[in-house]
Amino acid sequence: MSQTSEKKPRLTTSAMIASIADEGQETRAAPFGHALVKLAEQRPEIVGMTADLSKYTDLHIFAQAYPERFYQMGMAEQLLMGAAGGMAKEGFIPFATTYAVFATRRAYDFIHQVIAEEHLNVKICAALPGLTTGYGPSHQATEDIAIMRGIPGMTIIDPCDAIDTEQAVPAIAAHNGPVYMRLLRGKVPVVLDQYNYQFRIGKAALLEEGSDVLIIASGLMTMRALEAAKQLRKDNISVAVLHSPTIKPLDEETILAQAAK
Repeated sequence: MSQTSEKKPRLTTSAMIASIADEGQETRAAPFGHALVKLAEQRPEIVGMTADLSKYTDLHIFAQAYPERFYQMGMAEQLLMGAAGGMAKEGFIPFATTYAVFATRRAYDFIHQVIAEEHLNVKICAALPGLTTGYGPSHQATEDIAIMRGIPGMTIIDPCDAIDTEQAVPAIAAHNGPVYMRLLRGKVPVVLDQYNYQFRIGKAALLEEGSDVLIIASGLMTMRALEAAKQLRKDNISVAVLHSPTIKPLDEETILAQAAK
């Protein structure tokens, strides 16, 4: 008696990076990379650095536009952060990219001691936040925000969509000091275009008014919160949605004001 086993197709790298866009949803390709290129036209001090992940953090867009300002540090995240600190000391504004798990778990001490203790102007932009990958626990950044919140002087940004990301790039470049930004890459959904939204560091934005329930969210979960609010309205539940793209410093004033309603 013969037995046959069905072979499962091998997943490609791109397939193992989960898409957060729903079928048919409007998206923009590589918003971080294109926003950084646009900003670099006016800011010659901006440089791009990565740990062998330019393609998977959309920094390859910057590398193609400004090869002389792009630094490939290899698979050495500690070296990436240390070198970024050195570049900042020389007056550059490094945008250092890697996966969120590698930035926060593998290079934490270098970020803390080299960058944050010196309050250096390094922007750490980390892809695959949370459960946005099929690579498994080794690549799923479920504790990155908790890790980075403990670093003194570290600003933490968690954009919702392509629009948020595009607006956050020039904002964090203008901010003096270290920044950790969760990075949505590839084809990123467009969600905030209908809300007259403007990103501001340290400020939350009320996207939907409601009288029964308040949902406070950041990052890609704001998109899910808006979807939940839409579904709840079908049951005559009035839901307010507050988007808080800055985790640190947290906009406590707006959050308390909205919760008090």
